[in-house]
Amino acid sequence: MHAGFPCFTRDIQEVLRLGADNAELPEHLESLGGTILASGMAVLLKLGFGYVMRDSLLDEERSKKALNFFNDNFVFTDPNSPTGESYYQGKFLLRTRKPGDDMNVYLKFCEDPSDLFTNTPFGRCLNPLSVVSTEVLDEEEAQRIEKDPDLVDLVIRFKDINSILGLIGRSDVDIVGLLLENIVQLTGNVGHLFKLGAIAKDTEIELALNNKQH
Repeated sequence: MHAGFPCFTRDIQEVLRLGADNAELPEHLESLGGTILASGMAVLLKLGFGYVMRDSLLDEERSKKALNFFNDNFVFTDPNSPTGESYYQGKFLLRTRKPGDDMNVYLKFCEDPSDLFTNTPFGRCLNPLSVVSTEVLDEEEAQRIEKDPDLVDLVIRFKDINSILGLIGRSDVDIVGLLLENIVQLTGNVGHLFKLGAIAKDTEIELALNNKQH
């Protein structure tokens, strides 16, 4: 688990940066309290993870590109499914351990498979708004779903708000320090940690390719 965490953290940091580049957020989130930070982080995660797929409805070329990314990251073979395949539906809860922070973000992938595609003049296309969903929860809601394996696959619990801010828009995240100082705790199915990191990494790779082409 620890071996995979450094890669995960770098890639999630890049996803948060992508989201920040595409959103207007308050400059000093740390001074606005946990709920506002959670709202900002929910936006960053949704925009960041959805970055490659955001233009899928604009034209046929971008639709194919988004669909290829979606197939590579969210579709897997499932012999028990009538269609022979299923979608990755990982569910993550991001919180802090500090009492009173009230910083809870619920991140879900492919929450409603029936809403993943839509018809357009150039064919059946991926609906970019349906792949990644985020929701801000209050402490009571987060506490209620935290230990329910049907609702949450992995809980990522940070020490406090400042430890989250260390991932947003900064290049000096000390991965070893996060582990040694117990700044991050993970609870649940750790396999989803690696899947989350893999999606983030593919997003970063796609961004690098786009930059080369332009």
